[in-house]
This record gives sequence, structure tokens and C-alpha cells, in this order.
Amino acid sequence: MFIQTESTPNPATLKFLPGQTVLETGTADFPSAEAAGASPLAQGIFAVEGVTGVFFGMDFITVTKAEGVDWDHVKPAILGAIMTHFQSGAPVIEGAADASGGHAEHDGEDAEIVGQIKTLLDTRVRPAVAQDGGDITFHGFDRGVVYLHMQGACAGCPSSTMTLKMGIENLLRHYIPEVLEVRPVAV
Repeated sequence: MFIQTESTPNPATLKFLPGQTVLETGTADFPSAEAAGASPLAQGIFAVEGVTGVFFGMDFITVTKAEGVDWDHVKPAILGAIMTHFQSGAPVIEGAADASGGHAEHDGEDAEIVGQIKTLLDTRVRPAVAQDGGDITFHGFDRGVVYLHMQGACAGCPSSTMTLKMGIENLLRHYIPEVLEVRPVAV
């Protein structure tokens, strides 16, 4: 098994490409070791000292390291944990726990606007963000403000504010006049 790695815009995060499917659908975010309970793969990666976050996409794994930890020291152990997992045949996520489709539910008078927001996110934003090892999902819409949840390489990325304000906010405001602003949320 050959696992490729790619840097991301977030220097604390590295993207691992195992050359096979990680998740059939959706994404899975593990912002801490405690959150990794249903995922043998995430648990194995968190066993590497210095790992602070794990995120799964369809064909990639994004790993975030602690500040002060050098990639040269943790990358070999992470590669080993990924390889050991896939060779074991164990599931990426066990039992009833499943990957999320991403977006929060929203109904009411703004349902049509929210549908347009989600469509633009799914077709224009999320594929580009996945290239960088992350995901951005809809969290809410209130009085012209769109709330988005940033995951994987996007969470804590130095350029995430620029991406939100200059990229996503401008895109949504262009197509949906009811959108006035975009803000990040922590879940």
C-alpha cells in the first residue's frame, strides 16, 4: 500500500491519500481523541503523540498536529497507523455511527433561500475545499447571516477567514441577494 501526502493551506494539517475509499459518503470530523470512539482508524491515528485532530473525506484523511510538533517526527507514525488499519480489514467507522452528509437541517420561511445556499456550497465550495483536505457545511441562516462550520484542514487555518469573507461570502451574495454576511461557527 502506497500512501501519498499533500500539504494543505493550514501548516498544522497534512492530507493523507491512501489510494482507496475512506468513506463511501459524507465526511467525519474527529476534533479530539474522545470524539474518535466509533472509529478504529481515528483511534489509531490519535494514538500517535502530537495528533490533535482527524478528518475523513471520501478518499482522504486529514490530520492536524499540535503546535510545536514537527511533521518529520509524527508523519511516519501516522503513515504506519493508516497502513496498519487498512491492512487489518477493520471498518473505518463501526456500528451505527455513520459519516454525516454535512449540512444542518433548516425549515421555515427561509427554506428556499437555504436550499439555494446548500446547493451553491455543494456544487461550488465543498469540492474545492475538499482539495485542501477540509469541508465547510451549512449550520444556519438568520437575518441575512449564513453560519458555516469549518472542518478538517479548514478548522484553524490561517487563510480560513479570507476564504470565508472574500470567497464564499462574495459567491453567496452574488447569487443570493438575501445573504448579507457569512460567519464561522464552532460546533
